[in-house]
Amino acid sequence: MTDVLTGQAAVDQLLEVLDLAPTGATSFRGISPPVGPQRVYGGQVAGQALVAAGRTVVPERFVHSLHGYFVRPGDPNEPIDYQVENVRDGRSFSVRRSVAYQHEKPIFFMSASFQHREEGLDHQAPTPPDVPVPQDVPTMTDRLARYPERLGIWAMIPRPIDVRYVGEPGWVRPGDRPPDPHQRVWMRIDGKLPDDPLLHACALTYASDLTLLDSVLSVHGEVWGPGGVVGASLDHALWFHRPFRADEWFLYDCWSPSASGGRGLATGRMFTTDGGHIASAVQEGLLRRVEG
Repeated sequence: MTDVLTGQAAVDQLLEVLDLAPTGATSFRGISPPVGPQRVYGGQVAGQALVAAGRTVVPERFVHSLHGYFVRPGDPNEPIDYQVENVRDGRSFSVRRSVAYQHEKPIFFMSASFQHREEGLDHQAPTPPDVPVPQDVPTMTDRLARYPERLGIWAMIPRPIDVRYVGEPGWVRPGDRPPDPHQRVWMRIDGKLPDDPLLHACALTYASDLTLLDSVLSVHGEVWGPGGVVGASLDHALWFHRPFRADEWFLYDCWSPSASGGRGLATGRMFTTDGGHIASAVQEGLLRRVEG
């Protein structure tokens, strides 16, 4: 595991992935990392789609919500073309539709809304109680060392995000994960990001797909892979509530209100270390059992 790209080097590679090349006034092209899973990671295509949409909006308007559907698996060996439709520019809001294509077929589409910052009512639900600080939670390297046989591709792909599970993650051995109604994970981009708020929103979008669906398995003490479950994201929604930096620690508090029909619904809230509720996410995924 010593060859895995981590820290600022991995973050710089993520920034390259999010830095789309313009191919027209409202069209862009993105690439995938040189080493990755067999399918394009969902958080990557969602983050890139938001980059494309955001580049067609004046910077004074910040993204406040996005809703996306994964319709085909992406090929990491092929570039991804993004087409952005200007749905509306109003006095306070701008709405964009961003579609990702490979081989001239859509693999993902997203609607995103941007708002001119305003003042108004302000409240939030309390943060989860009794959660240890990130410095007191095992690192990903510490946890992976216990399960070398479960690594697979994850032993090679870059890790631009420092992920620290408060409870047991979903990639442990079958039987090693006690049921837990919540999955809580500390995260941060593992390096320094530029100050561009759109880039931090895209980085948070990238991170939001990493562990959310795993909360469905957590309810049952289930795990990913042989002897457990395989899954795929079907749709993903994210709301941004307050200003934040994705390169500072945030708690991702996830749980699943329902699972049925081979699908699981997961929802999550993101909090800064001082308790600010910065974002909320909802995702549904396809879940199927596999033999050991």
